[in-house]
Amino acid sequence: QVQLVESGGGLVQAGGSLRLSCAASGRTFSSYAMGWFRQAPGKEREFVAGITWKDISTAYADSVKGRFTISRDNAKNTVYLQMISLKPEDTAVYYCAADRARSTRVSVAAAPYDYWGQGTQVTVSS
Repeated sequence: QVQLVESGGGLVQAGGSLRLSCAASGRTFSSYAMGWFRQAPGKEREFVAGITWKDISTAYADSVKGRFTISRDNAKNTVYLQMISLKPEDTAVYYCAADRARSTRVSVAAAPYDYWGQGTQVTVSS
């Protein structure tokens, strides 16, 4: 069982930046693909960014390309989401997720992810 704990959310003005962190328990973090998803009120959960195990590849939603960067530090069992040039439409609860499958491609669908955090709120004011 893997536990994921997100942090770093908050209230920021449009154009500002935040860095989200997701700390994972367990000794097999490096073998998991990691993803960030978000869910805004009244909307479905959507893929934001993902990174495969061994940092083989990353993937981003079109809406965040060029503004968000996902990275991981396996020594710290942590995955990050650096967000810049934030927009009000980025407002959502952000979740990190772990996928045990050692795929060389990031899954943009939620179903393959085995573990989920509780989420952290990001609010971007205009």
